[in-house]
Amino acid sequence: MSSLLKNIYSPVFYQGLSEVLIQTLPSFDHKKFMMEIFDEDFENKELKARMRHTAKVLHQFLPADYGERVDLLVEVVQALRVARQGEDSLAYMFLPDYIETYGIDDFENSMRAIVYLTQFVSCEFAVRPFMLKYGERMLSQMTAWSLHENHKVRRLATEGTRPRLPWAMALPELKRDPRPVLPLLENLKNDPSEWVRRSVANHLNDIAKDHPALVIEIAKQWKGKHKETDAIIKHGCRTLLKQGHVEILKHYGLDSEHVHVGNFQISTPVTQIGGDLHFSFDLFNALQETQTIRLEYGLYYKRQNGSWSKKVFKISEKSYAAKEEVKVSRKQSFKLITTRKFYPGIQQLSIIVNGVEKVLKEFELLY
Repeated sequence: MSSLLKNIYSPVFYQGLSEVLIQTLPSFDHKKFMMEIFDEDFENKELKARMRHTAKVLHQFLPADYGERVDLLVEVVQALRVARQGEDSLAYMFLPDYIETYGIDDFENSMRAIVYLTQFVSCEFAVRPFMLKYGERMLSQMTAWSLHENHKVRRLATEGTRPRLPWAMALPELKRDPRPVLPLLENLKNDPSEWVRRSVANHLNDIAKDHPALVIEIAKQWKGKHKETDAIIKHGCRTLLKQGHVEILKHYGLDSEHVHVGNFQISTPVTQIGGDLHFSFDLFNALQETQTIRLEYGLYYKRQNGSWSKKVFKISEKSYAAKEEVKVSRKQSFKLITTRKFYPGIQQLSIIVNGVEKVLKEFELLY
């Protein structure tokens, strides 16, 4: 997470929060709260540390009984909603973080808190320690939530059980064997909320990274049942498609044999870090009939140790008429970003047609 995000925890934020806490917590001392928040180490704390710090400071002003604390947090959220403050805001994820930190040994009260809080701000990270501690009991709760009337609770059911949820605690049991969570996904595959369906797709994509055969089996079972379900499967198989997995390419009728790539040119064979790589090629459907062509390009980034790190980028997936020929031009940015470090030297670029790498050229990246 970007260090700039930590500044959502600002004096303005804590002042607004304090105004709500004054209304809901009998023991709340605004002056003490602000002093505890802005301690000598506050500026050095990054986003997650500030989130946890906020939960710990709030804890000082809550009663000893955990059930009473949950009741008060519900009242805090109700007051925030009246004030039209914080709905779906990243800053308020300190509330589920509080449950994760202080409620792990009280299953019933924590479930009561989570099902309410997640309708205000996502609890997808907070449920992970409960999945690890309570196993089947927690999975049963998540499966029950997959039938909840509120779409945010239903999304929590699938997002919170993802085996590879980014930024989140790992779930090694479900990573090793995801079959126990399949009934939950079945409940949600036709969900009326696109937000929930996208989470199902992301969940399947997580599973595909460790169990491709299982996801291909699910794709075959769900195929043609509903337009939205077909979209879930396609998005859930995106990693397999990028990898050129033979079975999933066959499932979608993507054949590369009768597609030709010619005149592949890199017009900027020497590219500066901070600039753009420009390339083009001709694409020809050699069949006497229309066919679907999934078009991608692969970048082989040079690593610090001299090896390659491949990343695949999608260009398009659409139908091409019999004997149709088109020219394709694209550019790839090498502007400096926080999520990737570029190393100068020889890099490689390939054109991928229906999962098969057709042509490859080198180019040089310079400072």
